[in-house]
Amino acid sequence: MVEAHFEPYVQLVDVTDDAALIAWGGFRLGEHAGRWRAERGGETFGARSEPRGRAAVEVLDGEGAIVGRTVTDEANHAWVQGLRPATTYRYRVLVDGEPWGAGERFDWVSGSLGAAWRPPDQRLRTHAGGSDPDPVTFLAIGDFGVGIASGADGARQIAVARTMQRLADAVDIRFVVGLGDSIYHGPGGPQDASGAFDEDWWLTFFQPYRYLFDHLPFYPTAGNHDSSDTEASDDREQLEDNLYLRIRFAPRQEVGRASIDPGLFYQLRVGALLELVCVDTTWGAERGLHWFDEPGHRGWLERALAGSDAAWRVPFSHHPAYSAGPAHACMPEQMERLVPLYRRHGVRLLLHGHEHNFQHGRADDLQYVVSGAAAKLDERTPDRFAEAGTLSWAAEPHCLLVQVKPDRMVVTPYGPTAPGAQPAPIARRRPDGTVTDEPITVVPASGRSVRSRRGLTE
Repeated sequence: MVEAHFEPYVQLVDVTDDAALIAWGGFRLGEHAGRWRAERGGETFGARSEPRGRAAVEVLDGEGAIVGRTVTDEANHAWVQGLRPATTYRYRVLVDGEPWGAGERFDWVSGSLGAAWRPPDQRLRTHAGGSDPDPVTFLAIGDFGVGIASGADGARQIAVARTMQRLADAVDIRFVVGLGDSIYHGPGGPQDASGAFDEDWWLTFFQPYRYLFDHLPFYPTAGNHDSSDTEASDDREQLEDNLYLRIRFAPRQEVGRASIDPGLFYQLRVGALLELVCVDTTWGAERGLHWFDEPGHRGWLERALAGSDAAWRVPFSHHPAYSAGPAHACMPEQMERLVPLYRRHGVRLLLHGHEHNFQHGRADDLQYVVSGAAAKLDERTPDRFAEAGTLSWAAEPHCLLVQVKPDRMVVTPYGPTAPGAQPAPIARRRPDGTVTDEPITVVPASGRSVRSRRGLTE
């Protein structure tokens, strides 16, 4: 090792309508044979990391007044309570009286460290209250956790992350939804146990999305590469640590808004318009059964969908119920045991990852989008269009921009963005090979605004 450097990071982990969860930490970086990498050695980020000193997390209003403050010397994360719904704030972290991350900062650039290209954006916006029909726009990505130093996959991850950053700079994005496979195995293959150590997460998660997750919460689901479904190592423990799953969702479980440990099911309510429902589609404790088959999780999911009065309820999971391939077929377990439940409770849209391309399809009145190419990519043509009800598809790396309004949802897949360029939607093909740019629009089954009887605008 020639040099050593500690690079600090901040993360807006979560927000509710009256609180925010903020975390801080960093990575020990070393130069080896002319390339920088994160050094192994202890917990440097996440819920288990050793406290770095006495910390104060302060939330400030538009005039700079402190409206919320939490002090801790037991952790490198803290909830700040007592905030107002649908309100934008600034935040800061002081450790032993000094601003965390102040001074010169560095980003990874093609194996080297260069001066950080922008300062951190330490702001947050709380979610709207449950009766407020506040329009919501969010980003979604799937199958992204390859690491930006990983050849062609890494180059795609960088380019899609750049798209997300440009969109977040131009549009009022509220948060990012992860559609699974947040962390893959490393160059040693499935036995490499990647994801089990913090240094695996530096180039995979914290650096590529550094200037998104400092002000946008990330809401994950579990994929087959995040568990032991595909790999010899189960990365759930590290997923739990670096994404603060227990800290975030255990309190929601106590009030019936999550079902975890093990498995990952939770509701994300954003005002009166949107309720996202995370569904864990990985294998359960018993091989042959999925977590959604486990009676406790199944009962929770039925209650969550039946009890919601949000205008739009959107389940999201890693594995798609419907897929035209080429690598994965439709999933009969979901079609038999989940899709009827979704239909019964008025679900109109499903979001998935897993297949490394883009797909949009329809099964009767239920539309779905498969988005598993935020880094991984399968350029082969799908071969099950009729079976999956495919309307359009593309073999392009991308992220999703999802706009939620009272009378419709619009989903737009944006492709990779080169340095200095602006994001553009990807070209999609119908099964007959013709190109379409028709907007992907989801409307209520009746043609009227969803739940207008509950006071939303028709």
